[in-house]
Amino acid sequence: MSVLEMKVPSPGESITEVEIATWLVKDGDYVEKDQPIAEVDSDKATLELPAEQSGIITLKAEEGDVVQVGQVVCLIDMDAAKPAGGEGPAAEAPKQEEAPKAAQPAPQEAPKPAAQPAPAATQTYATGAPSPAAKKILDEKGMDASQVSGSGRDGRVTKSDAELAAVPALGGNPVTATGSRSTTTTKLSVLRRKIAQRLVSVKNETAMLTTFNEVDMSEIFRLRKQYKEEFAQRHGVGLGFMSFFTKAVTRALQMYPDVNASIDGDFKVNYDFCDISIAVSGPKGLMVPVLRNAENMSFASVEANIKDLAIKVRDGKITVDEMTGGTFTITNGGTFGSMLSTPIINPPQSAILGMHNIIQRPVAVDGQVVIRPMMYVAMSYDHRIIDGKESVGFLVAVKEAIDNPVGILMNGDERKGLGL
Repeated sequence: MSVLEMKVPSPGESITEVEIATWLVKDGDYVEKDQPIAEVDSDKATLELPAEQSGIITLKAEEGDVVQVGQVVCLIDMDAAKPAGGEGPAAEAPKQEEAPKAAQPAPQEAPKPAAQPAPAATQTYATGAPSPAAKKILDEKGMDASQVSGSGRDGRVTKSDAELAAVPALGGNPVTATGSRSTTTTKLSVLRRKIAQRLVSVKNETAMLTTFNEVDMSEIFRLRKQYKEEFAQRHGVGLGFMSFFTKAVTRALQMYPDVNASIDGDFKVNYDFCDISIAVSGPKGLMVPVLRNAENMSFASVEANIKDLAIKVRDGKITVDEMTGGTFTITNGGTFGSMLSTPIINPPQSAILGMHNIIQRPVAVDGQVVIRPMMYVAMSYDHRIIDGKESVGFLVAVKEAIDNPVGILMNGDERKGLGL
């Protein structure tokens, strides 16, 4: 018998262990080569584990097990023949359901209890008399039925009436609680545990501050309305907000290089490139894939790359390499309705920009009150290497570019700037 030992491959540099999140096959199933057989969580991403050969699989690890890179997690019997018409266990399923169906006719005498309500139909209650259930509650609380106003037929005191009457004078809830009170305990994945550790370390190990401003989205609204169809036809992607903010951020990073830096022990590391991490919500939580050299990208290139990375996150196919190495992060809480927040730094980066929802608000323009689509923006930064002057100046530069995208981001030519 030729048996293949499948070992955990290395998902990326510095990763030594993963967690078996979900087995996509069962013990004894026949699997095809390259068929996804499991999802594994590392401290950076969730990855699929494909079968290396075809054959019958034997699992050697349970869901939730933490296994080392290089450890055997399953065996594949490559000499096993593929079952005809699918897997054997699946073919037996219909037989297992026939037995219960044959045994079901016996309980047909169950309708007899339906005759029991007959005595109740002849049972009468005096006006204002409590039902048995209500009487039990009132007796337990030492209350008289005459003190309770009945809402039932002929003024009968129902169970609900008794429960409401039994509420303590200073309380606000019925004595008898109703509704589910169950709890569910679920183990956090390796990814979620690592995120938690990183977020706590940021709060404890950085001098994090946040500065705020607001931007006028009027011009971006106009550009998107005017060119969205032509842009989509020309480039095959939509013209969204993220391309404007990415372009505004890369310009500001080049103006304020200390924001595009990180701390390495006693040294400051400055980058001459802008690798922008874009926060994307996926099934496993928030991921931050990276746009490499975003300073050289056009509006269409930014939109196309973000779309591609978002699809990979959604489908669970994002790689570790695609999520490492960013120098600055942009996160958009506005998609979930956030009006204002203080985003937390994504280490080892030193700053992050938070976008929020867009609200039509009255603002003063040239001495007149007008209604404009406004957005609050927030920048959290590590005060150890970024001073207030740089942080405020950076955010003002972003504001200027968003308020006037044609003049600042497109050199005065909106069609050429959009690649039309």
